[in-house]
Amino acid sequence: MIIKQVEKALNEQLNAELWSGYLYLSMAAHFENTNLRGMAHWMKKQAHEELDHAMRFYNYIIDRSGKVTLTAIDKVPTSWKSPLDAFQESYNHEVKVTGLINSLADLAAKQGDHATTVMLHWFITEQIEEEAQTLLIVNKLKLIDKSTGGLFMLDHELGKRGEK
Repeated sequence: MIIKQVEKALNEQLNAELWSGYLYLSMAAHFENTNLRGMAHWMKKQAHEELDHAMRFYNYIIDRSGKVTLTAIDKVPTSWKSPLDAFQESYNHEVKVTGLINSLADLAAKQGDHATTVMLHWFITEQIEEEAQTLLIVNKLKLIDKSTGGLFMLDHELGKRGEK
C-alpha cells in the first residue's frame, strides 16, 4: 500500500510529465511550422518519452493500490524566437524536472518508502540523460549561431533520432 503523501506527490509528478509531453508536442508543432522537420521529429520523440514517463508513474501508483488523479493541463507556449530559444527552454525544463524528481526521492526516503525510492532511481538516471542530451543541442546551436548551413545540418541530425 502506498503512503498517501507519496501518492499525492506521485500524482503531481504524473501530471507534470503529461504537461512536459504537451510542451514538447507544442515545440514539435512550432518546428513543423518553421520547416525544421528534423527538430520537429526530435520533439515528437521527446513528447512520446514524456508520456511514457507519465505512464510509469500511473502504473506504479496503480500497482501500489493507490488512486491516480489526473488534473487539467495548463497552457504551454506555442512559439519561440529561434531554435536556440526552444531548446534552451527544453534544457531549463529538464533541469526543473530533475529537481522535482529529486524532491520525490527525498520525500520517499523521509517516509521510509523503499519501493518508491527504488522506482525513482530509474527517473534519476533518466534525468541525467535528458539534461545532457538537451544541453548538447543547446551548445551546438550556440556554435552554429547564424549559420543557416549549420542549422540545416543539425536539423538533419536531429531528424535521425530513434533510427538506431
